[in-house]
Amino acid sequence: MSLIDTHIHLYADEFYSDREALIAAAASKGINRFLLPNIDKDSIEGMLALCSSHKNACYPMFGLHPCSVKEDFEEQLSIIRSSYEENKKNTVAIGEIGLDFYWDLTYKKEQELAFRNQVDWAIEMDLPVVIHSRNSTNELIGILKEINNPRVHGVFHCFSGDLSQANEIIKLGFYLGIGGVVTFKNSGMDKVVPHLPIDRILLETDGPYLAPVPFRGKRNEPAYLKLIAEKIAELKNISLADLAIATTYNAEQLFKLKSV
Repeated sequence: MSLIDTHIHLYADEFYSDREALIAAAASKGINRFLLPNIDKDSIEGMLALCSSHKNACYPMFGLHPCSVKEDFEEQLSIIRSSYEENKKNTVAIGEIGLDFYWDLTYKKEQELAFRNQVDWAIEMDLPVVIHSRNSTNELIGILKEINNPRVHGVFHCFSGDLSQANEIIKLGFYLGIGGVVTFKNSGMDKVVPHLPIDRILLETDGPYLAPVPFRGKRNEPAYLKLIAEKIAELKNISLADLAIATTYNAEQLFKLKSV
């Protein structure tokens, strides 16, 4: 069995002390590839170092996270774009980008400008986008409909919306990244996941954040992807092996990864 974690901040400081052991523990459970979303100019170095030391396991994305969008966002975008140009060969996506209307609306306008800019990059580069949509799913669906470009494709990561939103996202040609929230008792995902087409689901941890039950509130580790996969398989009433085959294929198709 092979599983791909399509969204994990494996370069984060929370993994500093035992990163190699965590990667080995995940591999023992069949989790052997990790897609790393960039956050801002300061996370690039660590992300690239990890991808360099684990060339067949870790793959970089380049993007400016909406929570990192401040008054200097144009400068940040310039630095991130330059880094992409130097490392485009192994880059699998533009991400993590999007809108976050949960914490602070101070830079709401700038978040949208940064998002649109980076979507333009993705069109130019023929890369998928990895979208962060906290408290902003409907707004992002609206923007994508307005852009109305068939070359825009990707995934709504950490999806926790309702079935109507899921269907709108799928109609746009996007995938849904399902993580630890699916294991939360009152998340509502138990009513959504059974109705999602298997060819539109991707697995992710979003580690070190959003650990699944029974580790909720603790550090989310790479090996916990299997717990997420098991819960989705249960909700879909299919075997874990079938879910692994389907979601691995989905990830390989979207991110243009070689089959292993």
